Amino acid sequence: MGIISFQGARSKTKKQDETPIKVSDYMTKELITFKPDQSVMEVVEALVKYKISGGPVVDNNNKLLGIISEGDCIKQLNESRYYNMPIDDAKVENFMVKDVETIDGNLNIFDAANKFLQTKRRRFPIIEDGKLVGQISQKDVMKAALKLNSQHWRDL
Repeated sequence: MGIISFQGARSKTKKQDETPIKVSDYMTKELITFKPDQSVMEVVEALVKYKISGGPVVDNNNKLLGIISEGDCIKQLNESRYYNMPIDDAKVENFMVKDVETIDGNLNIFDAANKFLQTKRRRFPIIEDGKLVGQISQKDVMKAALKLNSQHWRDL
């Protein structure tokens, strides 16, 4: 008598290249960006209006120059009040972070999650051919995890 399997038919697992697990699959492509010569108050208005915590600063060719965040804006607001200086003159280029770490759009989403844990950053811009093409945030990684949760982790 032969061996009888009671497991039934198994579904074929997807190949890794068919499963969307790259940063570029989950990054935000439609970004609110800022210009270096914009006023910090314009940034504050945009952050509140769009309910975001910061955004990339780009030139007219969409080259990444820096990042400006809520914290950068609050610092400027605090300094202007302390020194009794008008805030309307404050420009983004003077308060943005210029040393910006980027992330590769081809990076595995789980490696990106690890990078978030190591660096304590909230977002990473994605650059292609010197131009800003998107941004991945911690929230985007969590969205990816929810989407991938229905699949078997070991198959990825």
